[in-house]
Amino acid sequence: MDDLAKSILIHIYKYGPDSPWYMARRLNGKSGYSPVYDEEAIEKVCKQLVDLGYLEVFRGQLKRSPTSSVKPWLKVKARMMDGKPKGVYYQLTKEGKKVASKLYKGT
Repeated sequence: MDDLAKSILIHIYKYGPDSPWYMARRLNGKSGYSPVYDEEAIEKVCKQLVDLGYLEVFRGQLKRSPTSSVKPWLKVKARMMDGKPKGVYYQLTKEGKKVASKLYKGT
């Protein structure tokens, strides 16, 4: 598993479900509008992690505000279209939580 895949698992473990667009800008607590990582690379790695059984497409209700990885001074109401936010959000599976927990704790 490469460093980007590990970072994605740790990010979702720490901050909850997120989309590749947001992760490209705020992976592991970074902030700002300009992407720090390549969004397409993150999307590709997320799909690989889905194939490995560590991630799944988020199926729950999303709040009407950005996820908790946004710094408090950046929080704004999320723009909604037809009641659903744009993009695909990923969350950890049960197996993914085990792997991410070990990576997060450094064991």
